Order: sequence, then structure tokens, then C-alpha cells
Amino acid sequence: MRAEFVDSVLTFSFDNIGTMTLAAVFLLIGYQIKGKVHFLEKFCIPAPVVGGFLFVFINFGFYFSGAVKFQFDSTLQAVFMLAFFTTVGLGASLRVLLTGGKLLVIYWLVNIVVTVLQTGIGVGLGPMVGLHAAYGIVSGPVALVGGHGGAAAYGQTLEGMGYPGASLVGLTAATFGLIAASLIGGPLGRRLIVRYHLEPKPEETFEIDAAGYETEQAERPEMDYASTMKNLTALMLCMTLGAVIVGYLGQLIHMSIPTYVGAMFFAVLVRNLNEKYHFYEFRMDFNDKVGEVTLGLYLAMALMTLKLWELAELALPLLIVLLTQTVLLVLLTYFVIFRILGRNYDAAVMCAGLIGHDIGSTPTAVANMTTIQEKYGESRKALIIVPIVGAFLIDVFYQPFVIWCINVLC
Repeated sequence: MRAEFVDSVLTFSFDNIGTMTLAAVFLLIGYQIKGKVHFLEKFCIPAPVVGGFLFVFINFGFYFSGAVKFQFDSTLQAVFMLAFFTTVGLGASLRVLLTGGKLLVIYWLVNIVVTVLQTGIGVGLGPMVGLHAAYGIVSGPVALVGGHGGAAAYGQTLEGMGYPGASLVGLTAATFGLIAASLIGGPLGRRLIVRYHLEPKPEETFEIDAAGYETEQAERPEMDYASTMKNLTALMLCMTLGAVIVGYLGQLIHMSIPTYVGAMFFAVLVRNLNEKYHFYEFRMDFNDKVGEVTLGLYLAMALMTLKLWELAELALPLLIVLLTQTVLLVLLTYFVIFRILGRNYDAAVMCAGLIGHDIGSTPTAVANMTTIQEKYGESRKALIIVPIVGAFLIDVFYQPFVIWCINVLC
């Protein structure tokens, strides 16, 4: 960390280690606050969101005071995101996926419909309130499903086509979505559970565990050094090789594929090959802990580095489009999608996840679901199906669809 005066403003510059450390501190603060504030616990607000928002508002106050400025190097944010999705892949047994196969297809089709509706709102409502269709596209599924990465990538494409500021519009929309998804997903899932008196069914949990997600219910001995290193090395190999393979695949099919998608699916392959050939003793407890830590740090860093004043500068047309997107999806999820998914506990948890990744990001979806499960019980189907659809399967549809919309409408 370096502190210096730049143009009479005290500027704190954090390198990647300093940024990670500050995120860890505010993550722990978030857990402490959540444990003491009944409202946050009751409505299932994730701890990384609590700690991240605390810093966002602190930074917001300093920005308008003109006295202090923060600069961050968020390089490690991508590493934590990659590690988290790799743990999701390592935790996925294909036998479990087949157990919820029909539900997976239904959830994927629901998300396809949502993506089309989001695009329709952006390109339909946008021009009515003074926002060109190109900006409506980049503020729709590009930002709300694709996140900051999709917004930046497609924003640059649209800027090259003669739409200045498309990247800023997309990134602002993605920022809005991240905040909205973090605040809405958990409470919506909780409301469904409380209203319909939902509980996880023991027989469903046993069936999924027996299918291979957690192959042994008995307590295992504490991990020794060799076991820890084997699990950690497998995790890092999946991160590295998955990213390399997906890079070559993207060049081959002329499509940009996020590296975390490759890492996650390579990890699925490793997990299921290991179940058959037993290369090493896979430890779900280790995998879950790494996933929880990396997810928490990723979200804390993502929120901590947001610039709230960019939302304050949102143009009114963009704000109208984003609010319409959010309100429509919440109503659709609560009154329609919940019933389509089965009107049970799994459906409620998946609805919290759907809000997370169809407005914000897949890690936000998992954080929403994890927070609910900590309070009400486990939904293995939701924790496997939602990340796979949100991180990859929806991209199979939305990427070509967005490219087609850009070619036709811009």
C-alpha cells in the first residue's frame, strides 16, 4: 500500500495483495455485522455484500469530500473467481446431474425465455425513453447475464460500430445488476420458503448424496499434508489446464469463452474420472471450504471496488430500463417461474439463484443460495444446476442471440 498526495488529494494505492487483504478484512466485518443485525440475518443478505457495501459507502463519502481517494489492483479477483468455479466443477458428479436432468433442462429453458425478454425490454423500451437500441442491448442480457466481462467485451464492439460510451453504459448496468441481485435474491427466496412453509425433503437429500455428490457420510479423519496437497494440486491443475483448453477452443470456433467456464467443466471431468479410477482421495470438505473462501473474497473485492458515484450519474433512460428489467424479473420469478420449477424447496432456492445470475452474476447467485441454505437447509440440486446453467449453458444461447441482435438492430 502506498499513500501520497496527488493533486492535493490523499491517495491510497493498494497493490493486488493489499486489495485482497482489505477485501478479507471487510468480509470478516460483514460476517460480524450480519451476526449482530437481525434484519440482515432474517432476509439472507450475504456477508460479502454487507462488508463490501460498507466500504462502498465509505468510499462514496470520501469521493464527494474530495479529500481521500482509493486505487485498487483487482488482479486477484479473477483468480478467486476462477478458483471458485473450479470448486463448483469438482463438486459436481454427473450422476447427480442426471438425477436432476429434467429440472436442469427446464431451468435452462426458463433462462432462455428470460434472456429474450430482457433483450426485448432493452431494445423496445430503450428507444421509447431516449436510449438507442444498441445501448438497450448492452444494458440487457449482455450486462445482466454476461456481467462486467460481457459488458466490456460487447461495449467495445459497439463503440467500434459508432456508439460512443457503450462500454460505460454496459459496465454501469452490470454494476446496477450486481447490487440489485445481491439485495433481492436472498429475500425473495426466503419469502417463498416462509410463505409456502417449504422444507428440504430428507429423502431427496439422501438420494442425491447416494448418487455421488458426497460419497461418504461418515466423518473422515483430519486431512494430512499429503492429502491437502493432492486436493490443492488437483484444483490448480483444473484451473490452469481448463483455462488453456478453453482458450484454444475459443479460437477454433471463433467465440470468446470465459476461462472460468473451461476450468469448471475440466474440473467436472476430473471429478468424475477420479470417481472411477481413484487417482487421489477427493475431499468434499476441503473443496467446500475453498469454494466458500474464494467466493467470499471474490464478491467482497467485486463490491469493494465499485464506484457508487457512477450509478449516481446514470442517465434517466438507462435507469428506467434497468428498473423495468429488475421489477419484471422479480414478479415473473415469484409468480410464474417458482411454479414452473416445481413449487417446492428446491424451486425456492433456485429462484434466489436465478435472480442472482440473471441480474447480477453467477457467484452472486451461489452466494444467495448458500445464504438461504445456511438458514433453512440444503438443496444440492439447486447448488449444482444453477451454476452450470448460469456459468455456461445460458451462454450457449445468449452469445449467438446477442450477436444476431447487434447485426440486425445496430
